[in-house]
Amino acid sequence: MKDYSNEDITIHWKPNLCKHAGICVKTLPQVYNPKASPWIAIENASTEALKAQVSACPSGALSYSRNKKT
Repeated sequence: MKDYSNEDITIHWKPNLCKHAGICVKTLPQVYNPKASPWIAIENASTEALKAQVSACPSGALSYSRNKKT
């Protein structure tokens, strides 16, 4: 599993579950770029947009957790 964080949430990517449906890339191309490294640029979208997109992942390869505020 790989994690990508902003100040609000952490996106978790489980590559072994990914079915490469492309919904993430089609929905938020400014965030998900399979040709880039790292391929997720979480800073390029709002937390709400990221949460909505992650919730639409058909395979469950993408999930998120809220970061603890200090």
